[in-house]
Amino acid sequence: MHAATNAVFLARLQFAFTVGFHIVLPAFSIGLASYLAVLEALWLRTGKPVYMDLFQYWVKAFSLVFAMGVVSGIVMSYEFGLNWGAFSDKAGPVIGPLMGYEVLTAFFLEAGFLGIMLFGLQRVGAGLHFLATCIVALGTLISAFWILAVNSWMQTPAGYTIAPDGRFLPADWFAIIFNPSFTYRLPHMVLASYLCVAFFVGAVGAWHLLRNPSNPAARTMFSMAMWMALLVAPAQIVLGDLHGLNTLHEQPAKLAAMEGDWVTEAGTPLVLFGLPDMKSETNDYALAIPHLGSLILTHSWNGAVKGLKDFPPDQRPDVPVVFWAFRIMVGLGFLMAAMGLASLAARVSGLHRAIWLQRWAVAMAPAGFVALLAGWVVTEVGRQPYTIYGLLRTADSVSPIAAPGVATSLAAFAVVYLIVFGAGFLFLLRLMARPPMPHEPGPAADQPTRAAGIMPAPAQQIAGE
Repeated sequence: MHAATNAVFLARLQFAFTVGFHIVLPAFSIGLASYLAVLEALWLRTGKPVYMDLFQYWVKAFSLVFAMGVVSGIVMSYEFGLNWGAFSDKAGPVIGPLMGYEVLTAFFLEAGFLGIMLFGLQRVGAGLHFLATCIVALGTLISAFWILAVNSWMQTPAGYTIAPDGRFLPADWFAIIFNPSFTYRLPHMVLASYLCVAFFVGAVGAWHLLRNPSNPAARTMFSMAMWMALLVAPAQIVLGDLHGLNTLHEQPAKLAAMEGDWVTEAGTPLVLFGLPDMKSETNDYALAIPHLGSLILTHSWNGAVKGLKDFPPDQRPDVPVVFWAFRIMVGLGFLMAAMGLASLAARVSGLHRAIWLQRWAVAMAPAGFVALLAGWVVTEVGRQPYTIYGLLRTADSVSPIAAPGVATSLAAFAVVYLIVFGAGFLFLLRLMARPPMPHEPGPAADQPTRAAGIMPAPAQQIAGE
């Protein structure tokens, strides 16, 4: 039993390690692809070369991140078969087609038009090139759609039947895809991706502004990033609250772990700080505000939120991990919203003069990614001890592999990932350390609006002056 427990833990640790690398890369791709589409649209609309300067600056980063994301995703598909064979066998009739649709509709779309986006501007013209960029951006969103459909179904399964041999069979594909948590989790993930890119782009722009306040491309990217932070961070907080209410209804044990609520009581307090102890079933050194938890979650002053003690011990997630990951995510979310508001005030005197804000932005470079990873920890650890919530336990999902075998592959993954992806991230940082410079225009780049058929030649000439 002890060896089997170790094998399950190591298999979970390996998947967590690999998906931790992978989730950052598609999130980066989703946000950056949309940013590139916006930059090219602004270039076509205004004719200002600064937008094409930024496009060519960030498209290099996108190509690198996209390639690393593809490689990291392939590894995970092997893990499903090797470490999680029982899960694949039982959930394959539902999970398999959804993941296949992601490849057929999203990956092929991205891969088919990526080459045009990277190398086709002077070959196909500005209009068709912009179309290719938009299609690549759409492909990243379609990919998010199918992957979130898969993961959301594992969180809140619907539209299935269970065969006599224990396999999950599809009964209603619409119910499977649009399961109870999907409509909350998809926009929550997309906005998280946009925030990741906004704060990374903002940090790069701020870094170069601190060295050269007159760099027009750095000014533009920093300004665009701060507008994104101002608009998206508050929207993400509101959406996160709605997602929390959905979790209260669909996954009450996860919600109780997030809030650190052990006892069901009227006027549930909001626990701001504490050290959850799963043995004593209490929060040590707790700092809580009475009634505020029930007001937020039930919209009632004396409402009651179901506590962890109402769930059997073997159906509770790892409370300390979920509790603290949730606070990291929420704390960074409010910090990002505060920075967006601060940037609005700084625009009065000029963002390029706000050195304090630029230094703050550089420090916030990883904030979106850290919040994303913390949210993933809340989602996945909070679902435990199940892979399919309430139906298939994690211990029954693992392949019959001994702990030494899993440990060996985990060690190999760790070494290879740290070398390969460490080199990739280092190269990305070196790219970003170079300031954005004016590009060398070609025939199509010289006449963006005329090639796209958007602006007549005289207006295009005026825009270029």
